Amino acid sequence: MSDLLDRRLALLDQPAHRAVLARRLHGIERESLRVDPQGHLAMTPHPAALGAALTHPSITTDYSEALIELITGTHASHESLLGELHDIHRFVYGQLDGELLWSQSMPCGLPPEKDIPIAWFGTSNIGMLKHVYRRGLAYRYGKAMQCIAGIHFNFSFSEELWPLLAEAGEPAGISDKDRQSARYVGLIRNFNRYSWLLMYLFGASPALAVDFLQGRPHRLEQLDEQTLYLPHATSLRMSDLGYQNKAQAGLKPCYNDLSTYVARLYEAVSTPWPEYEKIGTVRDGEWVQLNTNVLQIENEYYSSIRPKRVARSGERPLRALAERGVQYVEVRCMDIDPFLPVGMDETTSRFLDAFLLYCTLQESPLFGDGGHCRLSANNFLTVVKQGRQPGLTLNREGSEIGLRAWAGELLDRIAACADLLDRVHGETGYAASVAAQRAKVEAPELTPSARVLEALRDSGMTFQAFMLETSRRHAEHFRAQPCAGEELARFRALAEQSLAEQRELERVQTGDFGEFVAAYQAGLLGK
Repeated sequence: MSDLLDRRLALLDQPAHRAVLARRLHGIERESLRVDPQGHLAMTPHPAALGAALTHPSITTDYSEALIELITGTHASHESLLGELHDIHRFVYGQLDGELLWSQSMPCGLPPEKDIPIAWFGTSNIGMLKHVYRRGLAYRYGKAMQCIAGIHFNFSFSEELWPLLAEAGEPAGISDKDRQSARYVGLIRNFNRYSWLLMYLFGASPALAVDFLQGRPHRLEQLDEQTLYLPHATSLRMSDLGYQNKAQAGLKPCYNDLSTYVARLYEAVSTPWPEYEKIGTVRDGEWVQLNTNVLQIENEYYSSIRPKRVARSGERPLRALAERGVQYVEVRCMDIDPFLPVGMDETTSRFLDAFLLYCTLQESPLFGDGGHCRLSANNFLTVVKQGRQPGLTLNREGSEIGLRAWAGELLDRIAACADLLDRVHGETGYAASVAAQRAKVEAPELTPSARVLEALRDSGMTFQAFMLETSRRHAEHFRAQPCAGEELARFRALAEQSLAEQRELERVQTGDFGEFVAAYQAGLLGK
């Protein structure tokens, strides 16, 4: 264990500092496709009983009209975090009228691309902006790729933590805002170094339905007539199957400092890309994308973790980040665990907590010009496609090391962070979460990806049939304990309020949509 990690753990273990560490916050965004009772993509509109996807704080849609997104508030406790997510699911299932939520990150059998419905957010300018952005994604990446689902884990520390971790050698007079941003960016660098471990431990998408690829070439193997897979894959969702895009391929924002990262994304949302210029923005009087730039908006940049800042009303997220610094991080690489009703459990969220604490406290050298950032990306891609391969080796700072050996070293260090969290909270759940991951390293058959393949083989079912059965089981779980009483009334009130807010936006947001888009872009660039 590094001296710096030891020192920081000892510092935070002091009674006066444990309370600061205890004030971490967590939130979850869980995506899931709505499917009909036969497991086909739901072609119905977002149910009105759930409220307006544009304005509801907890229930919205992502790319497709059928790709529902359930969002918790922030919680200090993992029990309350997963409890809220469970409650949102209970309410949603009460309004789905026989439809199901797909229990896998990789989609159900999809209709032809042209028939996949894009999310609709109403006729207000901001609603149309969201819809047209998604039209642009369809042209740039294809609709099927946008139907992949995952779990995003939002994480922040108390702002009181950063002064405690101040080290000799920091720039003189550094502001609290800049120190906080620098520490979060350091966390992100370490996350990129070590996130291959998360894919090994929690990847749960080693297989997919044949029609997902819609005839595109691939190097997957045939498990049965309707199922493709890779025998040692952990997460095809996070592999290079998705988002084959030359424009983004050249966009590798630097995580050495926030200003460089922001500058690269500013450039991407402001620089035209020839292939997108050929598409244009308006065809036959209809908007098909917001602009012809490398990225239409900053959210189009796909990454396994993002620095984030809550934006003010009408403010671009990137501008908020540039002006007020990093407030939290969003972990975006977690697959839905198909064996769990809400796709994640407290063991996983506790381990993520300890992992992110380790990424924060461990020394985080800058990425130099020697390809260290590329090595980290290659390790990640190796694990998502071959992670359970016996004897697999990765590249650690230019030297080969076995995955099992490196995972064991990392888990030793993460265990020290977990032990501190257990002392902070007076429990043993964090240490238990690390022990559960050690077992997966010793026995790869315990990983979710291995369990998925074993279940497919043992059942003799196709990917589509097995995941439909799993989705039905989860539906029964939630429908056996429906929302009622005050809880149901609260969710119904939120739904009605969101519908009223959308109606009001549509009443007051009038005027030329092109001018609205131009003003939105100008708001980013500060013109």
